[in-house]
Amino acid sequence: MQRTQPEPTRRLSRYDGIAEFEPSLDGAGLRVGVVMARFNLDICEGLLSSCTDELLRLGVARSDIRIATVPGALEIPLVLQTMGRSGRFDALVALGAVIRGETYHFELVSNEIGAGVTRVTLDTGVPVANGVLTTENDDQALARMQEKGSDCARAAVEMANLLKAMR
Repeated sequence: MQRTQPEPTRRLSRYDGIAEFEPSLDGAGLRVGVVMARFNLDICEGLLSSCTDELLRLGVARSDIRIATVPGALEIPLVLQTMGRSGRFDALVALGAVIRGETYHFELVSNEIGAGVTRVTLDTGVPVANGVLTTENDDQALARMQEKGSDCARAAVEMANLLKAMR
């Protein structure tokens, strides 16, 4: 009987010899769509800059990244859904900033954007990294934008590779 090698994305793990999917941050060959809101533009562009820098660092080709911008956070899910259904992307990233104001609008937008992003992921089967910041003020958003953009790039690449390995 001939033994086969485990798939390269799996390894024997610390779990009593049970195969585990190995996390991979290799972006080579992946196609990533990014949807960025333009409301709170300075913060959103900071998120976008750190996200695209990290995607490139991980090996995603410049030509395999597509960016779409929308007026505000509530418009993000529709464009994500359209991208996800197109079959052209391995992963998607949502970027935006919802900053608390004086009205209930903050809660409405924060809750709806979170639910919309999750629904797109589950409905399309394309992973979406949620980089829509929801903060109390501008200072909190500014403090988080660089790391959050990079985190989203890593999450998108890792999830795309995980789903490919599982298929």
